[in-house]
Amino acid sequence: MRYRILGGTGIEVSTHCLGTMMFGAVGNPDHEDCARIIHAALDQGINFVDTADMYSGGEAEEIVGKALRGRRDEVVLATKVHFHMGEGEPGQGRNRSGNSRRWIVRAVEESLRRLGTDWIDLYQVHRPDPSTDIEETLSVLGDLVRAGKIRAFGCSAFPAEEIVESHQVAERRALPRFRTEQPPYSILARGIEAGVLPVAQRYGMGVLTWSPLASGFLSGKYRLGQPVDLTRGRAALMPARFDPSIPVNVAKLEAVEQLVELADSLGCTLPELAVAFPVAHPAVTSVIIGPRTMEQLDSLLKGAALILDDAALDRIDEIVPPGHNLYRADGAWLPPALADASLRRRPLGDRAAA
Repeated sequence: MRYRILGGTGIEVSTHCLGTMMFGAVGNPDHEDCARIIHAALDQGINFVDTADMYSGGEAEEIVGKALRGRRDEVVLATKVHFHMGEGEPGQGRNRSGNSRRWIVRAVEESLRRLGTDWIDLYQVHRPDPSTDIEETLSVLGDLVRAGKIRAFGCSAFPAEEIVESHQVAERRALPRFRTEQPPYSILARGIEAGVLPVAQRYGMGVLTWSPLASGFLSGKYRLGQPVDLTRGRAALMPARFDPSIPVNVAKLEAVEQLVELADSLGCTLPELAVAFPVAHPAVTSVIIGPRTMEQLDSLLKGAALILDDAALDRIDEIVPPGHNLYRADGAWLPPALADASLRRRPLGDRAAA
């Protein structure tokens, strides 16, 4: 396993990061089995573990905390804050989410408790929060660094313009800045190559990418001409993204067929090709792999030494052009300007030119 410096922090992290979203009730509910997966990853050179308070309602953090007992010092531990965390105590349910000082101060203490540690190496804002001034968020995160509760902080799924704004605010207000960004990135979702990755490079940020298998499209599970079970898993939750009768999904499956041919020519599997792709980008520090089982971990790590030469990357560019999205990652942040139609439409009486 190779190691890279995380966003100018001086912290060395493995080029593969173990993601824990599938640990707990939403994936693997067996805590002992999850611990074995974590230990196996550490034994194979991974020193970077990423989790979040909202993964299985905090259960994933508890699993990670138990698994790291006696090994905490050898691990760079990352977690995240933003999403709603239950109802809480009476009268407090409305303020148990977001990027406000009020919530972050409480959320970090709850994460520390679940993780069983005194400090978090990388604390990330899981999504943008249009209701909270970015100065408010940067200020409280800086205070947590000074208090020794976190070592560094970053953002996740922020668009390029919001990353730039955060750095401008940090400079104007003499506040610490985001050191990392955690965006979705895969062969089928290359949109961040146009803005997010160049901006991250410009500001010297570390980049942790997630969803290299594009929610399973690059696992080999979904193939052109084969039926898709829309009653189970992610396909049941978002059938429009997996229904093979929808033209945009046909385009994904057609790309998959070409990528399978490329993987065969390289002597690797499609998942190995998929995970090797983001590692090759100069802006990417570490690629998050999120296995649910030991078999999945072994399969993903088997291709860790795979090097994609220029010819292979050129062929990928032909299949999915640079900066182009055939797929929007599940859970990726959608700006209010796109999510709220009223922000794109003038009042009815004001829509005519004359």
